[in-house]
Amino acid sequence: MVFSSLLFFFYFLPLTLLLYYIAPARLKNAVLFAASLVFYAWGEPVYVFLMLASTAFDYANGLLLDKFRERRGVARAILLFSLAGSLGVLGFFKYAGFVADNLNQWLGLSLSVPELPLPVGISFYTFQTMSYIVDVYRGKVAAQKNMLSFGLYVAMFPQLVAGPIIQYGEIARQLVARTVTFGQFGEGAALLVRGLAKKVLLANNIGLLWSDVKATPPDELTTFLAWLGIVAFAFQIYFDFSGYSDMARGLGKMFGFDFMGNFRYPYMSKSISEFWRRWHISLGSWFREYVYIPLGGNRAGLLRQSANLLAVWFLTGLWHGASWNFVIWGVYFGLFIILEKWLLLRLLQKVHAAVGYVYTLVVVLIGWVFFECASLPVAWQFLRAMFGFAGQGFMDNQALYYWSTNWLLLLVLAICSTPLPEKAAALLRDRRHLLGGAVAAAVHIGLLLLSTAFLVDETYNPFLYFRF
Repeated sequence: MVFSSLLFFFYFLPLTLLLYYIAPARLKNAVLFAASLVFYAWGEPVYVFLMLASTAFDYANGLLLDKFRERRGVARAILLFSLAGSLGVLGFFKYAGFVADNLNQWLGLSLSVPELPLPVGISFYTFQTMSYIVDVYRGKVAAQKNMLSFGLYVAMFPQLVAGPIIQYGEIARQLVARTVTFGQFGEGAALLVRGLAKKVLLANNIGLLWSDVKATPPDELTTFLAWLGIVAFAFQIYFDFSGYSDMARGLGKMFGFDFMGNFRYPYMSKSISEFWRRWHISLGSWFREYVYIPLGGNRAGLLRQSANLLAVWFLTGLWHGASWNFVIWGVYFGLFIILEKWLLLRLLQKVHAAVGYVYTLVVVLIGWVFFECASLPVAWQFLRAMFGFAGQGFMDNQALYYWSTNWLLLLVLAICSTPLPEKAAALLRDRRHLLGGAVAAAVHIGLLLLSTAFLVDETYNPFLYFRF
């Protein structure tokens, strides 16, 4: 099941809210956990048992860590056993085929791996259970004794299949006791509607342009159309993923949970380092906390810091997918961040801010080519078209047509990528009279009705990050 569907919005969510709010306090976690299992099993009837097994595995390991906390050798063995088990399952489903294909190609072997569909959300909930185990081992959080509460932490449907990645300590208290005020519920509902509009009205529509450009053979692309296409994808993935994150946060508030924000207008960044502090914040926080800092962070000089950053970005790319284009994508950004640490940031501070904006956007757009193209050869061909080496010139009638039919949508997307809409909404909220509230309500009702109208014609439109 996906958030951006009529089934979710008009059947599953109302029924879940009704059952949740009529249930006594002691049963609310059970209701939400059961609803989450239904939500996941709707599209993953078999893999729900995999998720439950992963949950039980790390719940038990957490209890064992708590029991043997004073025996550091035993506790360390439990930690390694838990991490190996979690990574083993993730590796089998996500990377076994990738490893086998490369070994076959490099060593002339004939290894075969069953082609299994990737369990939805496995990258997200595996990282959550791993962070819990590490934090229990460190003594940062107490082991959760109630299996239902731990199960809800892992399986909670608002953030189960595409994040944000929630560290256990952030919501440990909320799992035990929480309240929802009328204002908090309204804020969550508004965030949910805005996230839906981002996905359905903005991401899906600009995605049509990218689909057309992507389907065009690279040797037939003009320079302008190649850039127009990758700009379209940049907007699509931003509004798709940030829309999902807004919906997850909104749903969380409606059930009494407060999840971290996952995006802070990344396309307003003036450096690549800043961009990645604003994009997929929960993933960046996870890698910083559980990989970068344990490797030594920036404590041993710039050279060691650079090696640590390169390792983190190699893993970040690999996390996104079992393909060399994702690895190249991760290393590509890692190298720019390292270059900024050594020199570029000091240079950018001496020039006009516009230079930083342009530099960041160009680097990011080139990076999206590696991220989205199916293979490295296709990515190289697309980059050749972007930089005028495809032999089709700068502009043709096809490129002009796509521009003339999408320029207004692109303008709306550009505006919505800035804080301006949020500032306008805040201005309405600050006006403490009936008119401001009525306008805000009317806008959200309009967004919901318009999004619903678009959903009527779409049978299935999953979020892009479902495949990760």
